[in-house]
Amino acid sequence: MKVAVFGAGAIGGLLAARLAAAEVDVTVVARGPHLAAMQANGLRLISGGEAISTHPRCLADAGDAGEQDYVIVTLKAHSLPAASPQIARMMGPGSTLVTGINGVPYWYFYGLDSPFRDRRVQSVDPGGKLWDVLPPSRAIGCVVYPAAEVIEPGVIEHTYGDRFSLGEPDGSRSPRIEALSKLLIAVGFKAPVRPRIRDEIWVKLWGNLAFNPISALTIATLDRVTGETELRALCRTMMLEAKPVAEALGTRFAIGVDKRIDGAAEVGEHKTSMLQDLERGRPMEIDALLGAVVELGEAVGQQMPTCRAVLALVRERARQAGCY
Repeated sequence: MKVAVFGAGAIGGLLAARLAAAEVDVTVVARGPHLAAMQANGLRLISGGEAISTHPRCLADAGDAGEQDYVIVTLKAHSLPAASPQIARMMGPGSTLVTGINGVPYWYFYGLDSPFRDRRVQSVDPGGKLWDVLPPSRAIGCVVYPAAEVIEPGVIEHTYGDRFSLGEPDGSRSPRIEALSKLLIAVGFKAPVRPRIRDEIWVKLWGNLAFNPISALTIATLDRVTGETELRALCRTMMLEAKPVAEALGTRFAIGVDKRIDGAAEVGEHKTSMLQDLERGRPMEIDALLGAVVELGEAVGQQMPTCRAVLALVRERARQAGCY
């Protein structure tokens, strides 16, 4: 089985290192100092107090990789449209795309049993080009739970979590998703196959659509965003505005809003990914985490005044910082 990891930063590097350690035929596509370090010294993973050194094939150009059985994409959502032609170069007739990306996926409406079936989400797929370059029939959903960081070029530190939930957009247990699940389990991850992957996408997104932008606006860590009375109330308001949007599209929430906030509070003094990107001057995942939710709200006729206000504020914050 041939597996490529496109965008081998923290999460991609974690996956690639575990796969390479198990002697899977894995190719990493990366760039910059991180790529140079991996090519020179291999990919080092620190996890659970142990360190392993691996030597996957590391490339700058996806076209040199050849056709892959699975292409696992772990980019930030806003990077996917520009990268899609490169990713497509690794996709043969039998290849599968695994979208380990936060927020609303570009294929969200593919085959969905709703009046919006096969609608393209402009916030994450401007002009619908992704849908054409990376046909959603090739895609498997993946909800990423581990936390990891590139602590120096070529070195990944895995801090917590080991679950990658998988799901076909149509909910089936296809041979391709069963094979991927078995592979990820064999290299040390939890990889359940979910019949309703959009439900799980929403549970993670439900918190992120509030916690991330609020943290970027306030420079507050997750414990304060979820624990300070006024900030928690703001999170709750945004999440309750989003809930009927998801439900109108068929989502079932297995937990309540307060349990979701409490679960995030348990993570403690943690900087959200959006706050980390702001501090490092990198583009922020605003549209995938909140812009797309507001777009879906418009589609189903749901008023979202608080979400809209926070979206306007965090977009301007990002513009002022050169991160949008």
